[in-house]
Amino acid sequence: MTSKILYSLIIVILCISCSSDSSQTFTKPLPADTNYFPPTNGTKWETESIASLGWKQNAVQPLLDYLAMTNSKSIIILVNGRIVMENYFNGHSTTANWYWASAGKTLTATVTGIAEQEGYLNINNKVSDYIGKSWTSLPLAKENLITNKHLLTMTSGLEDIDNGDALDPASLSYKVDAGTRWAYNNVYVKLQDVIVKASSQTWTSYFNTRLRDKIGMDGIWIQTANHSIYTSTTRSMARFGLLIENKGKWGNTLILNEAYFNDATNTSQNINLGYGYLWWLNGKSSYHLPQSQLQFSGSLIPSAAADMFMALGKNDQKIYIIHSKNMVVVRMGDSTDNSNLALSNFDDALWRKINALYQ
Repeated sequence: MTSKILYSLIIVILCISCSSDSSQTFTKPLPADTNYFPPTNGTKWETESIASLGWKQNAVQPLLDYLAMTNSKSIIILVNGRIVMENYFNGHSTTANWYWASAGKTLTATVTGIAEQEGYLNINNKVSDYIGKSWTSLPLAKENLITNKHLLTMTSGLEDIDNGDALDPASLSYKVDAGTRWAYNNVYVKLQDVIVKASSQTWTSYFNTRLRDKIGMDGIWIQTANHSIYTSTTRSMARFGLLIENKGKWGNTLILNEAYFNDATNTSQNINLGYGYLWWLNGKSSYHLPQSQLQFSGSLIPSAAADMFMALGKNDQKIYIIHSKNMVVVRMGDSTDNSNLALSNFDDALWRKINALYQ
């Protein structure tokens, strides 16, 4: 199934409604070091006003105009967990679902960390310890080099061009030894198989009970032969962003331990400095892009904060997280220009518009 057909199928499956935005009641700001967390059921979510933050009201409309003309469906900006902006475009709404694409890789990375803290797996163990031998077409000695951590960091060494997104053993062929090459590919999905085997639960059941339901997300996984794609409302994407912005805690409830969170959101290997455990990292001295072995100097998104890290998905599905600003930004929609896998020119342009709100 081609990517184009796949995403068309997902769009048909999704329930997209056209209800209008609900009105917001602005409330007193929280202390800078305190996050608000919305209840895990119902629609209540406290808000924060542009004025109370000292932001510039005259920068709001240019941002909204830019989002509307770049095929956006929604944007949410959280500060201290409260909604500062929540806007929908092109017929989308608070109750409409949309696909996360590769931004959902970070869901798999997070659940892998949860499974490790529960004792089901060790990310430094080889993948074949959990899903058996011959899950690739590599000689056993080469296959045994591949650990769960290599899948988390895109350094499995498996072929990433000729096999496309295929996951059958014949397609998972040798390129280089694990750990010696960074290449963006679909083999990370095997981590879901690892968790299934290790926990003796289905992927959906484990995900829902350990992550989704604990933070009040909605949404479902759509599984195909090669892809595992999450779909949800924009608010659910924002809930996940808030969990990660709070270093794996939902209020006082520990979902993901902070040690794993720190490893996941910092440089994970010495090849692509802009990559953690399926998270993209801003502010590094160099980075690689999907489907390229070129190294680029400088920050991924020059106009954005250096401490920002990101979940980036095909056709500009975005979660941006900035600890220094206690900020989460979510964008869902169609591609802003040409089809892209993760980063695009949209990111830098969008952050120039967001910066105008408070600079």
